[in-house]
Amino acid sequence: MKGNFWKVLASGSIVASMLVGCSSGGTAQEAVKLSEGDTVKIGLNYELSGNVATYGQAMDKGTQLAIKQYNESDDAKYKIEAVSMDNKSDSAEATSIAEKLMGEGVAMQIGPATSGDSIATYPSSENNKVPVLSPAVTQNGGMLKEDGTAYEYAWRICFEDSAQASAMAVFAKDLGKTKAVVYSDAANDYAKGLAEDFVAKFEDLGGEVVAQENYTSGDTDFNAALSKIKELDFDVLYVPGYYNESGLIIKQAREAGITQTILGPDGMDSPKLAELAGKENLNDVYFTTAYTTVDASDELTSFIEAYKAEYDEEPDMFSVLAYDATNLGLQALEEAGETGEALNEAIKNIEFTGLTGSFTFDEEHTPLKKVLVVELENGVQVNPVEVDPNAE
Repeated sequence: MKGNFWKVLASGSIVASMLVGCSSGGTAQEAVKLSEGDTVKIGLNYELSGNVATYGQAMDKGTQLAIKQYNESDDAKYKIEAVSMDNKSDSAEATSIAEKLMGEGVAMQIGPATSGDSIATYPSSENNKVPVLSPAVTQNGGMLKEDGTAYEYAWRICFEDSAQASAMAVFAKDLGKTKAVVYSDAANDYAKGLAEDFVAKFEDLGGEVVAQENYTSGDTDFNAALSKIKELDFDVLYVPGYYNESGLIIKQAREAGITQTILGPDGMDSPKLAELAGKENLNDVYFTTAYTTVDASDELTSFIEAYKAEYDEEPDMFSVLAYDATNLGLQALEEAGETGEALNEAIKNIEFTGLTGSFTFDEEHTPLKKVLVVELENGVQVNPVEVDPNAE
């Protein structure tokens, strides 16, 4: 079964993720021409501990499953060896690990999970000529250098933050919402970018942003700001940020009597959200995502079954994006038959179909994808809809 499953993916492979790089020092690796049966190392640079460990752990599992299925396939040209390291949810550590992995001769690197950790490593990918696939780097312009050109060896598999924030503003309009409050992490580039893009699109669509409040990563008590927000005239609350704080904000907002619709980004997509917020508080809550199990395709159902058999748990968006990113890299590796520049060219020109969609890359090394919005009912995802972020 697993061999057949790989064939399905290989015929139109894909990835939902993003490329990661190495630190800015280092010299380019010698490109290696591959022969059938060769062992090829792939580096995994994930947040296995630290503040966003649930993202990195899910991605590591998705990548490891893709590699296992590839190795078990009768059609595999190569033997893939995963070299996994923990960047501890720290950008400096992620950069150091990128250099270590590239020094050990990995053909490509997958991860880290977050935009900040990933972007810090991109210069090394270029210096070492080792492609980095980033499953979930959503930050606007995250693939670009200061001169506006893309890092040559860095690629992402997910949509950009401007797309998901704009899509959520469109969705809010479709819900009939006209007055929004934005409660954002002031110290986080991911959250700040989302807030700015949501506000711009919401106002462009004729909505009014009646207030913007801020918190700081690591905060646990949001009652002061929520008390102010409760007194305002609004019909929707947008909370861009990660699940750590979002879960507590939702819980405290509902306990404070804030009954309005709550919206968020893909950073909410974690099993921990329900633990922090309480399932009973996760109603009339929506977030953007690249993946949902609701109305799953046959291919996605097969993946879910394989993932549950391997790990005894449900996959999430991050495990699926990493799974796609890994399969995209494996497809490119087989097409190129070589590491270095040839492998990077194969990624550049790839036509990939995976669990999160079909795409090619644009000039900014970003796939053009539709954005999913899912609703939560007692913490359970329901009613997914595709939203065009460019809708008027």
